[in-house]
Amino acid sequence: MAATVLIGLVSVALVMQQQKQSQRQIVTLSQRSMHALASQRLLSRGEAVSAQLADALVNPLYYSDLEAIGSAVGNVLRQPDVSYVLVYDAQGRLVHDGSQDIERYGQRMSDPFALEVIGAGGQLVQRDDSMLDVSTPIRIGDQRLGGVRIGYSLATVRDDEVAMADAMQARLDEIARRHLVGLGALLLVLLVLGGLVAAVLQRRLVRPVRQLAAAAQQIEAGHYHVEIPVDARQDEIGDLMRAFDRMRDSIARHDRDIRRMAYTDPLTGLANRLALRESLDQRLLQMQGAAGQLALLFADVDNFKRVNDTLGHDAGDEALVQFTARIDAAVREFDIARPQLARFGGDEFVILLQVPAGSGADLRDVAAALAARLVEEVARPIDIEDRRVFLGISIGITVFPDDAGSATMLLKNGDIAMYQAKLAGKNGYRFYSLALDQAGERRIHMEQELRGAWERGELSLVYQPVVRMEDRALVGVETLLRWQHPELGHVAAPVFIDVAEQSGLIDVIGPLVLRAACIQARAWQRRFTKAGALFIAVNVSPRQLHSTVFAAEIEAALHDSGLPPHLLHLELTETAVIGDEARIGQVLGELRTRGVKIWLDDFGTGFSGLNHLRRVPVDGVKIDRSFVADLLRDPDDLALTSAIISMAHSIGITVVAEGVETEGQYEVLRDRGCDLGQGYWLGPPLTAAECDALLA
Repeated sequence: MAATVLIGLVSVALVMQQQKQSQRQIVTLSQRSMHALASQRLLSRGEAVSAQLADALVNPLYYSDLEAIGSAVGNVLRQPDVSYVLVYDAQGRLVHDGSQDIERYGQRMSDPFALEVIGAGGQLVQRDDSMLDVSTPIRIGDQRLGGVRIGYSLATVRDDEVAMADAMQARLDEIARRHLVGLGALLLVLLVLGGLVAAVLQRRLVRPVRQLAAAAQQIEAGHYHVEIPVDARQDEIGDLMRAFDRMRDSIARHDRDIRRMAYTDPLTGLANRLALRESLDQRLLQMQGAAGQLALLFADVDNFKRVNDTLGHDAGDEALVQFTARIDAAVREFDIARPQLARFGGDEFVILLQVPAGSGADLRDVAAALAARLVEEVARPIDIEDRRVFLGISIGITVFPDDAGSATMLLKNGDIAMYQAKLAGKNGYRFYSLALDQAGERRIHMEQELRGAWERGELSLVYQPVVRMEDRALVGVETLLRWQHPELGHVAAPVFIDVAEQSGLIDVIGPLVLRAACIQARAWQRRFTKAGALFIAVNVSPRQLHSTVFAAEIEAALHDSGLPPHLLHLELTETAVIGDEARIGQVLGELRTRGVKIWLDDFGTGFSGLNHLRRVPVDGVKIDRSFVADLLRDPDDLALTSAIISMAHSIGITVVAEGVETEGQYEVLRDRGCDLGQGYWLGPPLTAAECDALLA
């Protein structure tokens, strides 16, 4: 009996020891699992919310719309565990913190995380013992406007973990106590059944605990489909297993929600940039070494910014939703297997088309037909806020594996082709070609070389004489810009002027040209008596004309050079004033009051030249060289030129004829009463030194 009791006691001791080990194992593993899941879920949530908030703040930050920024920041601040939300500019200065008065507005961020945040090129996650900081840059294209930071408190997460671990430990302790009482009673009542009781305990207690521990490890690894054996037992183990099963389902549901937020565009419901990139990578990986083609259509809505600027961003969002429905309907019209439509960002959409090997379909033909259908569909007007809006779409098409072998190159090539579609007049589509890529590279290279060209002495000014048609007396010169590159040689003015316009370099070069021309004209006045009434004409680009500092630049050039205002003639095209006639007319009117002369260049080639003479104050018009070139051969050009001269004289403005290349053209224009003329027959463009000799 003593031996039997001893064996029973040893058995009970072993069971107790095994139970305690199992308890420690499940508590430890469960606590690790809960900590990992809570941390990962908070991190995923922070990254997703930060990325979405960064996308939502692009336009508000660009236009310094503090109200819109505050509204977006306030929505995030109300989320649980969020301690702060900071929006900063590209220099790290605070733009908004969600408060009403923004006491630290404009101050540079100086907290321990700030230095890494300001220098980060992409999304950055930092943490310490009490805080998780997630920052995301805010960009437009390659330009970084600033960024947004969201701070999550880790105190709540730790408290929840400790409370749940304590609760689980208490429950396990309670279970252990109850079963130990039962074991003791069974041992005292029937020692013979001790072995059977031990087996029952092993089956009913230790095995479920180990199963839960194994399940916790699987869930920790992200395998939410793991099976948890839930039965109808009504004891604490059964409660624990059912609670663990519900916890697994809850974690899996939250994971799906987070993934949906991370991979879905919230406005249109389409796949977002991240989902598209992962899908594209997966498709390309599946197609490696196999036949078949994949086409990528990179689409951008033309002039969409005009909707946001005129009707507001809510109307812009409504327009995007309508465009999404139209694009999706157009894609469904085509019998294409596994097409994918995604919103790449802003007003950009990407469509993936795939044709398996042996289908017999030509993917290029399918892509071209779909692109043409999209152009036709988007061109139809849309009704927004009781207004009809007309927009277009530009589409670039690139094909794998013909054009590129990676997702990055496919997206880049699609963007290049789309840009070429816009350059071709918008509302159309273009296929990617190597020539387009090389042209883009040349354009980028030219833009890089144009930066600093003035300081390096590569840019220079020449002056084409303007003569009075009556007696061929020199009355003025037109300033022309030339670029002599050490490697590229002479670069045509229309080419590099267009590059300067598109890149914004004209904002730097234009004022330099204006100032240098005024200084040169004043120098001629001081040196030559005949140059006292010699005017100098300077071309003004549309970008300069729309600048808010345009008038100030003119004033500065006249002040620094000492040139009388009436000897400065500004030449601008009628397309430069389209869209803002009222403001530009006011600016030009103030300059004319000072004495500056305004000329309308390339007159007769636009859509509404006569209308601009009425709405924009000018002192004269310049007949485009295309009319002068065929003056002697084309009766229509002669009639039109004569009509322009008569019309201009009837309203009291001067007429200049460009491109006078022959004596016959000169005589006809003189007989028709043209006031001034310029061209190679009257005088080619001259350097400053050659003008000195001419004036001497």
